[in-house]
Amino acid sequence: MFDTVIKGGRVSTASDTFGCDIGIRDGVIVALGAEIGEAREVIDATGRWVLPGGIDSHVHIAQPSGEGLVMADDFESATRSAVMGGNTTVLPFCLQESGVPLRESVRAYHAKADGRCYTDVSFHLIISDPTPQVLGQELPALVRDGYTSFKVFMTYEGLALSDRQILEVMAMARETRALVMVHAENYDIIRFLTDSLEAQGKTAPRHHADSRPMIAEREATHRAISLAELSEVPLMVVHVSNREAMEEIRRARQRGLKIIGETCPQYLVLTAQDLDGLNMEGAKYVCSPPPRDRDSQEACWQGLQQDVFSVFSSDHCPFRYDDPQGKLTPKGRTSFRWVPNGIPGIGARLPILFSEGVVKGRIDINRFVALTSTNHAKTYGLYPRKGAIAIGADADLAIWDPERRQTLTHAMLRDGSDYTPYEGLEIVGWPMTTLVRGRVVVREGVLEGARDGVHLPRGVSAHA
Repeated sequence: MFDTVIKGGRVSTASDTFGCDIGIRDGVIVALGAEIGEAREVIDATGRWVLPGGIDSHVHIAQPSGEGLVMADDFESATRSAVMGGNTTVLPFCLQESGVPLRESVRAYHAKADGRCYTDVSFHLIISDPTPQVLGQELPALVRDGYTSFKVFMTYEGLALSDRQILEVMAMARETRALVMVHAENYDIIRFLTDSLEAQGKTAPRHHADSRPMIAEREATHRAISLAELSEVPLMVVHVSNREAMEEIRRARQRGLKIIGETCPQYLVLTAQDLDGLNMEGAKYVCSPPPRDRDSQEACWQGLQQDVFSVFSSDHCPFRYDDPQGKLTPKGRTSFRWVPNGIPGIGARLPILFSEGVVKGRIDINRFVALTSTNHAKTYGLYPRKGAIAIGADADLAIWDPERRQTLTHAMLRDGSDYTPYEGLEIVGWPMTTLVRGRVVVREGVLEGARDGVHLPRGVSAHA
């Protein structure tokens, strides 16, 4: 007897679509077929899609954010929103704070997550202080322990690394077969333009987009790719927002380089005009890189369709709006420079791509699964345990009603923020039931499962 059988659904993976029942035992898929036998619980999925649970590989949760600022989500609220939106695994970033040993930062981050997660989690590392000890001892040991990806920044005070430092990180990654992720924006361009705009009295949130033009992203993307080519390492360029940066990745891939691209919901449905709200309303949309224009939206869709972008993540980085520790921080009222960077999106990612992509015919259901789950698992060393509907894979599943129509509101997302930048978006299709390792955590839109998520050590990336 199975623990659970999901009957009558239309199953889709990254490569195939077929009708079958799914048998689950001890949290693992153990049977696929017709009339596979009895179970303690039977879930009727007639008329619905059964998909691998979403993997969101770019989220920021309970991360230190600067003096006087507090992120809106802890691990409980962030993973609650994630699972309500059809996700079963999330990969947040563990930030190495200045002067703190990396291993100590990892232990502190585990303390924030342990026992609080509805989904499974696995941590990337943010390298802000690549000392000889970090590169020679701490990072190699952590890679062996399953922290096989880390992120470097080319912008932000206290985070931006020099080209030399990035090369040193990449050299270590080559030795350990770790995957480097890069936030590619030119720090000096941004600082120069920010100072110039403030000198002209242009300090409203809308000028955040003016301070971070496409050329700053394009140049940094080209430079990061050049450093990766020199180092002979694969590189993930995260949250790409526009055609120029996307074409840098395409050209690199055409030359045979292992450059992987990622884009996010904000670059498909928002534009820089959303930052034009009265008073401080535009602060709700401040993120980096900023949303661009209609041509950039079309370019990002082309990147998703043509595999220039192989993963689609939320870049969930939540701050409350009506909060002096969030978007309305007193310093933020004086200049866009000080408005906290980031927007919430962990629960909205999958419905937005399903509705705007699958329903509107921009991508098919198999490409949707690849972009939201399977490619994440392969890229970050979790496949085939995650991201698959196959014998032996974890029973991480989302059962979708493909015809459910509703208007997106913040209340539906159940995160810790007090707004969603996607308020009012008309959505077709919604994940109604979500199972994490065979446990029903969300049933027909109602949260019912416990916080039983675990941390996942990861193997080597398929690209490394």
